[in-house]
Amino acid sequence: MRTTLLDIRKMKAAGRRIAMLTAYDYPSAKLADRAGVPLLLVGDSLGMVVHGHETTLPVTLDDMVRHAAAVVRGSERALVIADLPFLTYATADDAAAAARRLMQEAGVQAVKLEGGAHVAPIVRHLTQFGVPVMAHLGFTPQSQHTLGVRVQAKEAACAKRLIEDALALEAAGAFAVVLELVPASLAAEVSKRLRVPTIGIGAGAGCDGQVQVWHDLLGLFETSPRHAKRYAEVGAAIDQALRAYVSDVEDGHFPTDAQSARMDPDELARALA
Repeated sequence: MRTTLLDIRKMKAAGRRIAMLTAYDYPSAKLADRAGVPLLLVGDSLGMVVHGHETTLPVTLDDMVRHAAAVVRGSERALVIADLPFLTYATADDAAAAARRLMQEAGVQAVKLEGGAHVAPIVRHLTQFGVPVMAHLGFTPQSQHTLGVRVQAKEAACAKRLIEDALALEAAGAFAVVLELVPASLAAEVSKRLRVPTIGIGAGAGCDGQVQVWHDLLGLFETSPRHAKRYAEVGAAIDQALRAYVSDVEDGHFPTDAQSARMDPDELARALA
C-alpha cells in the first residue's frame, strides 16, 4: 500500500517529520522503498547527477517518463513524485499534457513544479482534474540563470513575497511545498503558516520534512553541497571495488574455478574429436 496524500496530511498534523529522497532508477527506488522512505522524488536533477549536464534545463519529458517509470516499478510503498521539466507547464494545457504522460505512462502518483503565485493557476487547473501537485519555492533550479545558485529571500520584501507565494500555492491546491535554499528562520515561519507540509532542502530544521539528493546522501561524488549530509562514502567504496577488479583481472586472479562453468571431460573430448 503506497503512501497517500491523506497519510502526508496526517504526518503534518501529528508533527511527524517526513523524509523524502530523490530516486532515478529501479535499484535506487527498490533500496529506498525497502528502507521505508515515504516520498520518492524523480527530480529533474537527474540531468546533472545522472546525465552529466550542468543544469536541469536539458531534461526532457521523455527523460522524466523513462526514469519515473523505473522508479515506480522499483517501489511498492513510497508515493512517487516526478518533476515537470523546464517549460512543460508554461500553459495549463502544456501542464495537463505533461502530467498525463507522467501519470499514465510512468505511473507516478504526483507531479512537482517550480514557481510562486504566477503558477498558482496551473496548480489549480491540475488539482481540479485530480493531479496531486507539489510546489517548489526559494531557489528554483530551472530559473538558476535568473536567480543564481544562492540562498533566496534574505531581504524583507523577498521574504514576504515567499510567504505570500506559499499561501497562494496552498490555496490553489498544492499538497506540499518544497523550500530550497531559504533561511531557516523564514522556512520555519512558512511551515507554521501552512496547513500542508513543507519539505526543506538547505532550509533548516523548522520544515515539516527534508529532501536530499541520492548521490549527495550516499557520497557518490567527491564533493557535496553545504546543505547535504553524507551518510555513507559509497563512491569511495565503489572506487576501491573497481580498482580491485581491474587488478584481479590483470593479475589473473579472476575468474577462479568458483566463477567458472564446468562440463564433463568426455563431452569435451568428443567435441574436440
